[in-house]
Amino acid sequence: MVDENFSTTGTVTPPQVRAARAWLNWSQQDLANATLVARRAIQEFELGKRDAQPRTLKDLREALEKEGITFLFIGGHAVGICAKEKKNTSGS
Repeated sequence: MVDENFSTTGTVTPPQVRAARAWLNWSQQDLANATLVARRAIQEFELGKRDAQPRTLKDLREALEKEGITFLFIGGHAVGICAKEKKNTSGS
């Protein structure tokens, strides 16, 4: 459960993307395959060698969130990630 001090509003950071990939056991290529972002661009972003364009950040974030990651922020500053609670779809 996300503490009420946390927000999900903010700009994802290279450490958050790396952590999200690790949590999902995804390679940079897996993330590239889930988006229209080149693996090299992901690599350079994660290493801090390149600032990502807003569209790239949106695509990375959406792909990771689709797989169950929530990005956490406090006052707009990135502080971590967590897994979304899975909804029970079995009807029980």
